Amino acid sequence: MSTVVLPGSFDPFTLGHLDLTRRAVALGHRVVIAVSHNPSKAGTLGLEARKTAIAETVEADGMSDSVEIRTLPKGLLVDFCRELGADAVVRGLRSQLDLAYEEPMARMNHHLAGVDTVFLLTDSAYSHISSSLVREVNALGGDVSDMLPGPSLDALRAAADVS
Repeated sequence: MSTVVLPGSFDPFTLGHLDLTRRAVALGHRVVIAVSHNPSKAGTLGLEARKTAIAETVEADGMSDSVEIRTLPKGLLVDFCRELGADAVVRGLRSQLDLAYEEPMARMNHHLAGVDTVFLLTDSAYSHISSSLVREVNALGGDVSDMLPGPSLDALRAAADVS
């Protein structure tokens, strides 16, 4: 079983993220979900709340033996991959815009450390979902329950109650 890293801020972890995780596991990979803090994005959920929601989702989905949730340390993603002995990074592509954003990073990761990126096309049922849109719709009072696993929805509602 090879190890792959699925990095992201996961604020919140969506059904699209869950689908990517399931598909990477189905391909025979051990998946390390690397939760990061992206200072260029306005966050809603704290790092620990995100990790807890992901862990609960993975456990409820029966993938605990194949998925590990870790905090992505500061520094290069490829250094983290090397530390884990990961063979590749997994990224989802919703559209050509995602490819345009992801391709230079994938090429740089390969250049720096020989780490390949495996792109999985997002299932069309989830291609309209992004964490930032979910946060925005939620903040404006919209229903996001069909875009999130239960633990992520609970964490998002709890964060709204605190603010």
